[in-house]
Amino acid sequence: MNTHTATPTESHHVVTQDEVVTHAWARQALAALRIAFGLTFLWAFFDKLLALGFGTGRTVDEATGAETVDRFGDAAWIHGGNPTLGFLKFGAKGPFKSFYNGLAGDAWVNWLFMLGLLGIGLALTFGIGMRVAGIAGFVMYLMMWTVALPPENNPVLDEHILGAISVLVLALTLAGDTWGAGKAWARTGLVEKYPVLR
Repeated sequence: MNTHTATPTESHHVVTQDEVVTHAWARQALAALRIAFGLTFLWAFFDKLLALGFGTGRTVDEATGAETVDRFGDAAWIHGGNPTLGFLKFGAKGPFKSFYNGLAGDAWVNWLFMLGLLGIGLALTFGIGMRVAGIAGFVMYLMMWTVALPPENNPVLDEHILGAISVLVLALTLAGDTWGAGKAWARTGLVEKYPVLR
């Protein structure tokens, strides 16, 4: 019969990326992928927030084909722009078209989308809250995939499915521990009490 009782340090052992992914180069590659995804989410947030003229603040005249860039203009969310309207109203197709058309431009949808971009971006960039970021990123990518089914270049797969799989892999491999604050975050009282926040 095993009579060993776990000591406090044993019962609170924090699994690290070193134990999950054993090769240093693999950990560094996952960290680079994590940071790249994080900065992609943050870029989308700031572009929509401020209309930086890349995805937001750029219009094309249908008659002439002339492109106009209005940085920091009316398309910026801080100036009353609507970050979900165009994609959900004009980009939606397939079986969920009417569902997404009905959500297009609703204030709560804009807030949820923008907070999602910011939260996921910060978590991935700094390597904290990887489990929550992985789940939230997976759901966001999956929803964006369902907006326009089937995908344009493949009957099933597109960059949204690849993104969804990638953020889950980053969460499952503790990619925030390398070049991030994941280890320190795991030792906080909050995460020890609620491990799902790891």
